[in-house]
Amino acid sequence: MSENRGSRRSLHRILVATITILLHPHSGVADDLSAHKNGTTTDKHANSGGSTGVEVVGILLAVVAIVVLSIFLFKMWQKKKREEQHARLLRLFEEDDELELELGLRD
Repeated sequence: MSENRGSRRSLHRILVATITILLHPHSGVADDLSAHKNGTTTDKHANSGGSTGVEVVGILLAVVAIVVLSIFLFKMWQKKKREEQHARLLRLFEEDDELELELGLRD
């Protein structure tokens, strides 16, 4: 049970770190804003439409990758839990067979 909490916490930390990095403002954005306040615009603003689109696509791809990774890890976790339950069930029946043999209920 504590392993699940630990792995869940580490997964949570990875997701938070990734989102923080993706949403962190770029240093170039601050320069653009200060130039705009001063009334001086450069050709950089004229060409920023394409780079904004690339950033949006990059962020969307990163979000999709995070979702796919999360689903994959969740499926792995489910499979591991299912295998643990199956092993526990097998152990339960093995113990019953030994008990029946000791009591002489079965040959």
